[in-house]
Amino acid sequence: MLLWCFVSLLCSAVPLAAAPAGSVYLPDSGRFWHITDLHLDPTYHLTADPTKVCFSSKGAAASHAGVYGDFLCDSPYSLIQSAFTHMAELTQPQDFIIWTGDSPPHVPVDELSTETVIQVISNMTQSIRQHFPNMIVYPALGNHDYWPQDQMLSSTNCIYKAAAQLWEPWLQTEALLTLSQGGFYSQLVKPGLRVVSLNTILYYGPNKVTVNMTDPAGQFEWLEKTLERAVQSQEKVYIIAHVPVGYLAFARNTTAMRESHNERLIAIFRKYSHVVAGHFYGHTHRDSFMVLLDQRGEPVNSLFVSPAVTPIKHVLEPYSNNPAFRMYLYNTKDYTMLDIWQYYLNLTEANEKQRSDWRLEYIMTKAFGLTDLQPQSLLQLGLSFRLPQTKTFDMYFSHYMVNYNSSITCEGDCKVSQVCAVLYLDQLSYSKCVAKGE
Repeated sequence: MLLWCFVSLLCSAVPLAAAPAGSVYLPDSGRFWHITDLHLDPTYHLTADPTKVCFSSKGAAASHAGVYGDFLCDSPYSLIQSAFTHMAELTQPQDFIIWTGDSPPHVPVDELSTETVIQVISNMTQSIRQHFPNMIVYPALGNHDYWPQDQMLSSTNCIYKAAAQLWEPWLQTEALLTLSQGGFYSQLVKPGLRVVSLNTILYYGPNKVTVNMTDPAGQFEWLEKTLERAVQSQEKVYIIAHVPVGYLAFARNTTAMRESHNERLIAIFRKYSHVVAGHFYGHTHRDSFMVLLDQRGEPVNSLFVSPAVTPIKHVLEPYSNNPAFRMYLYNTKDYTMLDIWQYYLNLTEANEKQRSDWRLEYIMTKAFGLTDLQPQSLLQLGLSFRLPQTKTFDMYFSHYMVNYNSSITCEGDCKVSQVCAVLYLDQLSYSKCVAKGE
C-alpha cells in the first residue's frame, strides 16, 4: 500500500501576466477558471535512485526529477500547491471554478483502495477550499476518481457518497442527491446560467460494469429532461465532464468514450445546441478544441479540452505537456465564449531555478486572430489547419503539448488525426474526413 504522506514544499510566488479584470477588460464579460487532472502522487520524493522517485513512473527512471516534478511522474504536492497559489492571485470574487476530475495517481490497482482514493479526493478538495475560500467550484468525476479505476457503477456507492459529502460547501441539495446516486448533477450558477456536470466514466471503454447498458444510471434520460427544463426556463448551459465526446486527436478512429454512447450524446447535444453555450472537458492531458456541427454541417457548439496539471507521460511517449490551468472569458448576456487565457509552468526551467514562474502561454483570440470563440469562429480556425504551409496548425500543436518541445512536429497522418478530431465528432463525418485525408 502506498505511504500516504503529504509533504508541503515551499514555493515562491512570482507575479504573472495579469489576467483581464472582468468588465474592465471587456464590457458584459465574466470569467471562470478550469483545473483538471491534478493526479497527485504522494510518493514523489527526490532520491539518488531515479527509479524510486515516484510510484507513478512504474519503475522508469525519473532522471530529471526536481522540486516541481518530472515528466515521467504524476504531480508532487508542491506542483499542485504552486498552481493553486498562482491561480489564486489572479482570481476575482465573482469568478467560479470548474474542476474536471482525476485526483489520484496513475499507479497499479493494488497500490490503491476505495479509502485511499477518497482520501486523495478529500485532500485535493481541502486544498482547493484553502486557496479559494470564497469561490464556488463545480467538480466532475474522473476515471481515476474510483477504485478500481474506470469501473464506475451505475448506482450509488461509497465514492459517489463521499464526493457529495466533500463537495457539500459548493453544491445544493438536488445536485448532491443525483451526485450521490449516479455521479452527475446540475446546478444554477446564476439566473440564466446552469452547469451540467456529467459522469462520462459511465460511457468509458475500459468500464466493464456498464458495457452492455444503453443508459447507465439513467443519465441520458436525466440529461434530456434537464436540458428541456433549461429551455423552458430560458437558461443557457455549460456542460462539464472528464472524458470528452468526439475522437481522440492522438489516435485514429478512436472515440474517447464508447462509440455508441458517443453517438447518443452527440445526438442530444445537437438537439439542444441552442441551449448549450459551451462544453469543457479534461482527461487527455492535452490542450485542444472541437466544433460540433449539426447534420447539415453548420457549426452549433464550441467544445474545449483543458490541459492537465500533471506532466506525466509514459516512458515511450514522444511528448507530454507542461503543467497548466486556464481562465475562460464569457459574454454575460448570452453566455457565449469570448476567450481563453492559458497559463503554464515550464517544468524544466522551474526545477532548474527551484522556483515556479507560472506564465501566460497564450490568449486564444490573439494567438489565432479570432474575434471570439463561437462555433463559427472555431470552425474557420479548424478549416484553416488543413491549408498547406500554414503556421496556424503548427502553433496549435505547440499549444496542444503546452510548449513541451517546439522541435516536435505533427505532419501527415498525425495532422489528419488532429484536424479530423477538431472538426468531426460523429462516426460518419469523422470517417469521411479521415478517408479524404489519406
